[in-house]
Amino acid sequence: MSSLRVLALGGLGEIGKNMTVVEQDGRIVVVDVGLRFPTPEMIGIDLVLPDFSYLREHANEIEAIVITHGHEDHLGALPWVLRELAAKVTPPVYGGPLTMAMARSKLDEHKLRDVHLVDLAPGDEIDLGPFKLELIHMTHSIPDSCAVALSGELGTVLLTGDYKFDQTPVDGEPADVSRLAQLGAEGVLLLCGDSTNADREGFSPSESGVGPHLEEVFARADGRIIVTSFASNIHRVQQVIDAAAALDRKVALIGRSMRKNVGIGSQLGHIELPPGVMVQAREIDDFPDDRIVIISTGSQGEPLSALRRMAYLDHPQVKLHEGDTVVFSATPIPGNERAVNETVDRLYHIGCDVITTRDAPIHASGHGYAEELKLMLNLVKPRYVMPFHGDYKRIKLHGQLAEAVGIDAASIFRAENGMVLEIDKRGARFGTPVQAGMIFVDGVDIGDIADAALRDRRMLSADGIFIVVATISEQSGGSVADPEVIFRGVPFMDEAGELVDEIKDAVEDALESAFAEGVRELGVLSDRLHDRLAALVYERLRRRPMVLPVVVEV
Repeated sequence: MSSLRVLALGGLGEIGKNMTVVEQDGRIVVVDVGLRFPTPEMIGIDLVLPDFSYLREHANEIEAIVITHGHEDHLGALPWVLRELAAKVTPPVYGGPLTMAMARSKLDEHKLRDVHLVDLAPGDEIDLGPFKLELIHMTHSIPDSCAVALSGELGTVLLTGDYKFDQTPVDGEPADVSRLAQLGAEGVLLLCGDSTNADREGFSPSESGVGPHLEEVFARADGRIIVTSFASNIHRVQQVIDAAAALDRKVALIGRSMRKNVGIGSQLGHIELPPGVMVQAREIDDFPDDRIVIISTGSQGEPLSALRRMAYLDHPQVKLHEGDTVVFSATPIPGNERAVNETVDRLYHIGCDVITTRDAPIHASGHGYAEELKLMLNLVKPRYVMPFHGDYKRIKLHGQLAEAVGIDAASIFRAENGMVLEIDKRGARFGTPVQAGMIFVDGVDIGDIADAALRDRRMLSADGIFIVVATISEQSGGSVADPEVIFRGVPFMDEAGELVDEIKDAVEDALESAFAEGVRELGVLSDRLHDRLAALVYERLRRRPMVLPVVVEV
């Protein structure tokens, strides 16, 4: 009996790292390969990817990778996934033209140039093994956003990607509601829907409504204006440029990703740059303050972003000063609030005026609110619903919205990463789960960094480290030199008095005790020293720095 399997390797119970596997007859289509950014306790970690061990194990079964849109939480893991799969297979990658252009730019950075990237227009249909793939145009905060319809023997699986039903989008191309309704009339087997704003009532405001409010804010500013937004929000950048041009201001782009995305968007016709408006970063100081608008990355307070460096007076090209107005045309992603607040506070310290979404309606979410989620459910009339792309709260609320529009509670599947929804002619049920979790990117390497490693990093960052070097005789096992004590990052050492001398005495005592008991193995000696010294340091400092004993035989 033919069976359809749908499993999320990322994106359930969290915001970010979206990755979904749709499988039938031993063939796989992967929808989205996203990442998310580390939380503060992930010290030293640069990026977080889904654990795609399942794809490694079934690499030869992958027909294609389909990307719904160009945001990092849907596209960002592509280079790492393809590099890991390359030993067995390099599947083709499908998506809209802008999405594929962003993918190409990202792959070029990783020197992955032998990947077959295919531009697919909404409405085009192609065969991928047992599936027929079609992209349906949707509206989001980036052009070329699409829902993915995978039709097979049992019916159609519709994965919405990120979407909203914006009736007046900046580019004049609303979501293809008629095609969604047609799919609903034909019969949708399973809807995997975006849950990001399931907790917000009503309808989301239109993106086109942001432009006039930006122009109002700009008109009140006397000095330079620095606008920060997501670099991928090309429609927002267009509205900032339009508002600047209307007030006879020049525009400069700051931040590598901002310049790159605007360049790609301009080449593909998604953004229009009025003649004479754009200037280079090095030309900013050539114009009066009231003639300049700077569009910058850093709306999420990222440590190395352009705006963060400006806030700490560390940017090589833009030196902020009193009288500048900084406009945050974005809201913090959950988890980034602290970094954003720190950036805002530094801007106030410099003397800047700061405008956020609390002060003016200068941002519109790219994700539909509750009424839009209900509209999607009513349009496609799915037999089964599996809420996607949200934390547990939002997935639960999305399920409640599905029940509210008349879908049977038994047909709504609230899942977690790794849970497998199996559908056949008898119905739908959860099957045996697969491995799912996180893979960390630390520098340029990826891997499953053990909890112990992160725990050690947290300990080092909080309480520092003691390194104690003990030198013993290979023949007698006794100490042959004074122990050496090295400490770094340990708080209140100046108040600890004779602690270093006490540590040295404790080392000598522990070695003598071990020698008397006939203990000679270096590993056992190190363990004894660790336990003795850790207890002593905690007793004196009431802190738990990392204690690293090193025993050397001579």
